[in-house]
Amino acid sequence: MGDRETSNHSEVTDFILVGFRVRPELHILLFLIFLLVYAMVLLGNIGMMAIIITDPRLNTPMYFFLGNLSFIDLFYSSVIAPKALINFWSESKSISFAGCLTQHLLYALFIVTEGFLLAAMAYDRFIAICNPLLYSVQMSTRLCTQLVSGSYVCGCITSVLQTSITFNLSYCASRVIDHFYCDTRPLQRISCSDIFLNKMVSFSLACIIIFPTIVIIVVSYMYIVSAVLKIRSAEGRKKTFSTCTSHLVVVSVLYGAVFFMYLTPNRFPELSKVASLCYTLVTPMLNPLIYSLRNKEVKDALRTLLKKRIALFNSFLPVV
Repeated sequence: MGDRETSNHSEVTDFILVGFRVRPELHILLFLIFLLVYAMVLLGNIGMMAIIITDPRLNTPMYFFLGNLSFIDLFYSSVIAPKALINFWSESKSISFAGCLTQHLLYALFIVTEGFLLAAMAYDRFIAICNPLLYSVQMSTRLCTQLVSGSYVCGCITSVLQTSITFNLSYCASRVIDHFYCDTRPLQRISCSDIFLNKMVSFSLACIIIFPTIVIIVVSYMYIVSAVLKIRSAEGRKKTFSTCTSHLVVVSVLYGAVFFMYLTPNRFPELSKVASLCYTLVTPMLNPLIYSLRNKEVKDALRTLLKKRIALFNSFLPVV
């Protein structure tokens, strides 16, 4: 039995990514939507990183985390979007076994890292609001670097474990993945192996990732709300809590989409694809907008950067 499964496993050299099951005439529309969203992801996140790197006023722990968030959003959407765009025009819609494994590995790495990074950002807001006098001491450069590095390490470990157990399954039943990228659940559905242990490991990893990060976020905001309510003036409460609203919106969108996707029954794969689209492309597109539109410091830094670029451009124009 083991030899037959190994043989069947070795026969799989590629997979077919079905994508969205829509009428052919809608493919061009979907392609244009994907292209527009991905272009906004690139522009928004590269722009956010450029603003944070070039403006010394943003040399703070909060923007250090935000810069890393933009980096993660940029790369995990880039793991998925280019192949999805190509498949709109490809007749075969195939992806090699190695390509599928790499996509799964990198996607899992970045999405898990983002979860831990959002928890670190909640802790940063907790220290800033509840212990403002000790903020610069407690949120030192060393601690910030450790928190970000730890997020990546957790992402790497989880990604390697999840990818290893997923791609050690036997795929003799089918090569057709009913999704627009290589995700765990669609791959499990086409396996002819017993996936009970695989599902248990996946569930355990999800609990290890999601439960601690949500606890850190919830507990941090419980203390933040308690501290904000002690402020006497309504304007003071509004101004203090406004530094957290962007983070709360990002957390709500990401975790809402993830929970919706994984709680959607297998008999509704199209709903799962829509939820996946939300956190693989829509969330990375929205994050820079959320932080820039609701953040005066980012808007001021953006204006300064644009003025410098316009002045530089004008200096190259011929004098009439």
